[in-house]
Amino acid sequence: MEEELHVLAVDDNLIDRKLVERILKISSCKVTTAENAIRALEYLGLGDPQQTASSSTNNVMKVNLIITDYCMPGMTGFELLKIVKESSNLKEVPVVILSSENIPTRVNKCLASGAQMFMQKPLKISDVEKLKCHLLNCRS
Repeated sequence: MEEELHVLAVDDNLIDRKLVERILKISSCKVTTAENAIRALEYLGLGDPQQTASSSTNNVMKVNLIITDYCMPGMTGFELLKIVKESSNLKEVPVVILSSENIPTRVNKCLASGAQMFMQKPLKISDVEKLKCHLLNCRS
């Protein structure tokens, strides 16, 4: 049986979030959604700086992938990416950045900071299949 990927999908736009969630579910992924980067960090156990050092929440091990919108109020997907990559518990979790704008400097900045991929919105089933194949090959 194929291992089920658990994806944390982060987007401030409800319609985009529902679309990503639906596509991931069609592609047999387990999905948890967050409406912003702060909520995503709370879910990942990185919400409170006081707890970050000693935090080893159960959620951390359950998430195989984070897909986040780039442009969000409060904290961008890029800032979320940097925090995840600086975390000893989470740095191995692949992060995919989604954006409606294809700005080469933005793409390069995200990839240089550890993003697995940078994908153009709207997310398509073919994107998720390509991503799953890539991730499962990386992890086997």
